[in-house]
Amino acid sequence: MSIYSAKKPTEQEAALFKGHDILSTYQFTKEELEILMRTAGYYEEALVAQKRLYDMDGKVMAALFYEPSTRTRLSFETAMHRLGGSVITVAESAKNQISSTSKGETMHDTFTIVDGYADVIVCRSPQTGVPQIGAAAAEHPVINAGDGAGQHPSQALLDMYTIGKEKGGVDGLTVAMVGDLKNGRTVHSLIEFLAMYDTKLIFVSPDSLQMPADITAKTREKGIEIEETKDLKYAVSKADVIYMTRVQKERFASEEEYNAVKDDYIIDGALVKSFKPGAIILHPLPRVNEITVDVDEYPGAAYFRQARNGLPVRMAMIALVTGNVK
Repeated sequence: MSIYSAKKPTEQEAALFKGHDILSTYQFTKEELEILMRTAGYYEEALVAQKRLYDMDGKVMAALFYEPSTRTRLSFETAMHRLGGSVITVAESAKNQISSTSKGETMHDTFTIVDGYADVIVCRSPQTGVPQIGAAAAEHPVINAGDGAGQHPSQALLDMYTIGKEKGGVDGLTVAMVGDLKNGRTVHSLIEFLAMYDTKLIFVSPDSLQMPADITAKTREKGIEIEETKDLKYAVSKADVIYMTRVQKERFASEEEYNAVKDDYIIDGALVKSFKPGAIILHPLPRVNEITVDVDEYPGAAYFRQARNGLPVRMAMIALVTGNVK
């Protein structure tokens, strides 16, 4: 069965998620991935039909966002509202602190307190490992919405959902990952799911931003063919899916280091002519300058559709971990 096939989970399938945290793509089996994909399809059908849902009626989601976010935060909050639930939010940054963390409260204590207010907690942090600390402290499920340069499982799930919809499946695809592969938690997460299928990966980056060696080695051990190159034009001519990433300025020690690599890989209208027929472009967004605006007209420019897919996918995540798929 295709990973994109709308279907409400059975009681046995739903039981695999109920009460569990979602912290990393490494925790998923292929079966669990495909159950979540089908559940997302089930919710997308409900959204298209404009059904009023009450799956999370009377439930509360706490959104703890300690790092700036547009798509992830708003889609998680919208997902909870679409499911009929309510949302409480802490949204702050190092320069705009509004919670008791500014007074020295630990993440353990914050999660322990919030756990008493909510039925599910979604957390984004600039520091790797914070959602894991929260999961250890809280009794209710915790969902990692991105932790530093670590993991971003909900993004990887919506990426897989998008690939399944756009390409009809995953097996047999060549996926080029381009840009900041060192700091990009989205590619670190997605690679684990892609390795569950018969895929080939092409890594395109400058030397200073290569995929971490341990991730590359582990992926090769699973039998996945990986090619590493600096040649973007070559890579896009071979790829069915081009996964662009921005160079993450906030992860660099200095402006000088960032400026040295920020313009290395850019897709523009001229480069699109070198694409393999039918290729799609994905990007977790926000984009800076790595995809020019004229590329938006290319039929395979799927990045805005990809962002919209975050809504049904995150609805599925919330409903499954709380045991409320109705």
